[in-house]
Amino acid sequence: MPLTLMSTAFEHGHAIPAAYTCDGRNVSPPLAWSGLPPATRSLALIVDDPDAPDPAAPKMTWVHWVLYNIPAQAAGLPEGVAPAALPAGTLEGLNDWKRTGYGGPCPPIGRHRYFHKLYALDVVLPALAPATKSGLEAAMRGHILTQTELIGTFQRH
Repeated sequence: MPLTLMSTAFEHGHAIPAAYTCDGRNVSPPLAWSGLPPATRSLALIVDDPDAPDPAAPKMTWVHWVLYNIPAQAAGLPEGVAPAALPAGTLEGLNDWKRTGYGGPCPPIGRHRYFHKLYALDVVLPALAPATKSGLEAAMRGHILTQTELIGTFQRH
């Protein structure tokens, strides 16, 4: 069975409800996964937006959430998960607001895509300093067993 990532809040390729954005409660959506390879030792999650600042002329990928060392036994994350409620051992990285934790969609213009990327790793990573998306990607190199993504969209009105 392949690795799958889903949310009860939105379907792949569809709109992310406002509750999970800066126009709402700005809390993380519920996420669930299945199909981890038997050799999985930990998981990593990166949520980013490749359409920043304008989908018609993107200039950067904006990072919304970075988590790593999620235990392989975890089956998901609840809505609005607080740092203290993350599965034991999970570490947080910095988003592009220069803070840890989830930062919801808040595009200045147009409809953006938000990639929720889940990686199954064959190791538990050391604590990263700094813990950024690029640092995590470098640390994961050679340790990714499989990966999947869930894409949601959002446009402010």
